[in-house]
Amino acid sequence: MPLQGPRITTPVPGPKSQELLKLREANVPPGVSVNTPVFVEKGEGALFQDVDGNVFLDFVGGIGVLNIGYSHPEVIDAVKAQAEKFFHTSVNVVLYEGYMRVAEKMNQLLPGDFQKKTMLVNSGAEAVENAIKIARKYTGRSEVIVFTGAFHGRTNLTMGMTSKVKPYKYGFGPFAPGIHRALYPYCYRCPYDKERATCGLYCAGQFEAFFLEEVDPTDVAAIILEPIQGEGGFVQIPDEYITVLRDICDTHGIILIADEIQTSFGRTGKLFATEHWPAAPDMWTTAKSIAGGLPISTVTGRADIMDASHAGGIGGTYSGNPVAAAAALKVMEIMERDNLSGRAEALGHQFRNRLNKMKDTYPLIGDVRGRGVMLALELVKDRTTKAPAKDETAAIIKECRENGLVLLSAGARGNVIRFLVPLVITDEQLEAGLDILEAAIKKVCD
Repeated sequence: MPLQGPRITTPVPGPKSQELLKLREANVPPGVSVNTPVFVEKGEGALFQDVDGNVFLDFVGGIGVLNIGYSHPEVIDAVKAQAEKFFHTSVNVVLYEGYMRVAEKMNQLLPGDFQKKTMLVNSGAEAVENAIKIARKYTGRSEVIVFTGAFHGRTNLTMGMTSKVKPYKYGFGPFAPGIHRALYPYCYRCPYDKERATCGLYCAGQFEAFFLEEVDPTDVAAIILEPIQGEGGFVQIPDEYITVLRDICDTHGIILIADEIQTSFGRTGKLFATEHWPAAPDMWTTAKSIAGGLPISTVTGRADIMDASHAGGIGGTYSGNPVAAAAALKVMEIMERDNLSGRAEALGHQFRNRLNKMKDTYPLIGDVRGRGVMLALELVKDRTTKAPAKDETAAIIKECRENGLVLLSAGARGNVIRFLVPLVITDEQLEAGLDILEAAIKKVCD
């Protein structure tokens, strides 16, 4: 694409997108919601062009899927080469090398000084489902501990594990049993009214009462958490908290699972967010950016845990599709070769500095947080009361959209703007997007 930044030449949505929206309304249920009501024609890097010729700068990246950007030419070539051989055969019927190579690479890349094994499935929710299945099979236990603010998917089990009621759970119950919710350490809104600098990790003490009043640890198969919550508002767990969880799991024979579906593949400044942790989990789930947009996900864990399932107990028709596997191998090659994790760290410094300057200027910004380039703003009506500025958040996102910047909200209160920029974004594009963001914040504040 010839442009290095947004270019809006029609109202948003434009006339062609408006016509296609009529097609959508007639044929697609409204439950399949849309954040930016335009239709993409083509994309490159951090930009996409809609059917009306408008060019948008994408700070959402398919909800964290496009870490290597739209239409990476090397991934296109890898997909073409595989498609010319064969599109599909189920790995449960006939084997193919790509599946094994993706598993091998994941086992090599993930942290932890122990032997690992990996299975491939199709989506983040499916990865989480299989991780729980395997943990239950290995431990012989039924119960699972999740956290407030969590998002793990939209299947029945993962809806039960997900925290936010609307829109994800409302009216869809009852959900799968055996799920227990602990308080996630949300330091900006500490439920214990403590300050992080002086609290001594007070929230970690909840498990003494939790195991007395909620569930006995000998019944718990797994504790699962996101290193930085995605839909929950980019809330980052303190590294020291992981040490507590690791000790609890080791003491009681519980499997510690890291849901890295949104945090993995470079976004936090390391290939996996758990590389920042002082101790490794026992299992991981990954998806989103692993294949540059093709549907594939992984469950990786200690070899003894992963070997617990009987033959045929895990798998699926499309799991580890050959074309998606070829894309995943190329994406991982590019990420290592081009040091996109390092690029995320550098972008994060540039990004955070600008966001902090905005915070100094606009009282609407209550918190700037995140790791690497996985960053967010929490917007509040008042910094003392921290009353959520949900309407203002929506207005900023709308104003940015009309000026060519695509953003997405998050958090239970709808007052967090999360940033999932492609890691291939240029410095100039990043600054152009931040200019649009700041202009929108200023307009809403005035």
